[in-house]
Amino acid sequence: MNSIRNALLADLYGLTMSACYFENRMVAPATFSLYIRKYGPHRSYYVSAGIDEVLDFLERFQYLDEELDFLQSTGLFSTDFLNHLEKLRFTGELFAIPEGRLFFKDEPILEITAPIMEAQLVETFVINAVNLQVSIASKAARCNHAAGGKSLVDFSLRRTQGTDAGMKVARASFIAGFGATSNVLAGKLYSIPIAGTMAHSFVLSFEEEIEAFRAFARTFPESTVLLIDTYDTVSGAKKAARVGREMLERGHKLKGVRLDSGDTAKLSKEVRRILDEAGLSEVIIFASGGFDEFEIEEVLSKGARIDAFGVGTKMGVSADAPYNDIAYKLVEYDGRPVLKLSRAKKTLVNQKQVFRVTRDGKMTGDTIGVRTEALEGAPLLECMMRNGKRLAALEPLPRIRERFLAEFSSLAPPNKAIVNPEIYPVHLSPMLEAAQKRTIREVKKRELGESS
Repeated sequence: MNSIRNALLADLYGLTMSACYFENRMVAPATFSLYIRKYGPHRSYYVSAGIDEVLDFLERFQYLDEELDFLQSTGLFSTDFLNHLEKLRFTGELFAIPEGRLFFKDEPILEITAPIMEAQLVETFVINAVNLQVSIASKAARCNHAAGGKSLVDFSLRRTQGTDAGMKVARASFIAGFGATSNVLAGKLYSIPIAGTMAHSFVLSFEEEIEAFRAFARTFPESTVLLIDTYDTVSGAKKAARVGREMLERGHKLKGVRLDSGDTAKLSKEVRRILDEAGLSEVIIFASGGFDEFEIEEVLSKGARIDAFGVGTKMGVSADAPYNDIAYKLVEYDGRPVLKLSRAKKTLVNQKQVFRVTRDGKMTGDTIGVRTEALEGAPLLECMMRNGKRLAALEPLPRIRERFLAEFSSLAPPNKAIVNPEIYPVHLSPMLEAAQKRTIREVKKRELGESS
């Protein structure tokens, strides 16, 4: 979908603060850091996603006449301020962790530096774009890990929270290892492979189940996957085997059968036996119906003979962790480090960099440091925008996906556990710790009257 690029996609306080910045001639550079404060249930890592949408929004940021007319109609803003907004464009820079890479709590996903009004006005969009796609990519990565190399297809579109979310889910899940989507528009726009079978309504529309199977096989002789649980899964499997044998006689092959209900682990074993005895050992068993990483891990632990999964609702809304505690906070203004002292919501000062150490192909730990530091490990945050312009063209989605798969393979198994994973080590550099302590002392002295 064409995501909303309207500059009014913002919380009101961004505009009221900006009006005050304007009145007080506050134009110095400000750095805002976007990060997640704590892990969701059973989470121990996140997958970077949504960065491309942020870059697109920043590059096209502009208030159009009708948007300014609406702001004028509110009676909140001066004519001088609205005239200023008319000419305003984003002129700053953006450092971000590339899409597909892993990151962890407290690590900046991105940092924006721009004149304070520009950086403030884009806050809401930045959080909105990154939050959803990180949630879905991280959930999809967990499903991919649980599947242990078995194919996954995104089946979520009909139950995502709106059409725009459905498009982003298809993209984010593909980044995180899914092989295809049922979402045809996402297939067109993102060049993601599309996959699908049939609904129970198709089977019910025929007088006999086997005639539905035969009709579908005639129409799609190279890609037939038969839904076999409309009446009884075992009976459906036997009919599918008959159709599969008939297809072989015509020089074609039945591609697969789909289970969508019942005791999937038990049924898959019986269906596999039926297919194998019919000489159809190459026919895959595809399962759908309420799967996410927890259910996938459970059925495979029971020895299920399933080759691929359709994963829908629970992945598409990240059902067990539907939001992130994500924040976009000012960390530096006019060269001065700033921070919050709020309980459980303290922020880290300064422009930052994250350094990742990898030994023998395995990630061993990250260090959050000051951006000007040179520490052991590979720096994760890359400069992707300067003076309001992208520094590189849009990355092909398969390349982002390859980046994820390579990095995810280097994360230790205990950090990837579906339940109660080990927490990956992340530390602050001595320089950042010193800057943090120094700024805390200064703020307490200035604002609270505390002596050091």
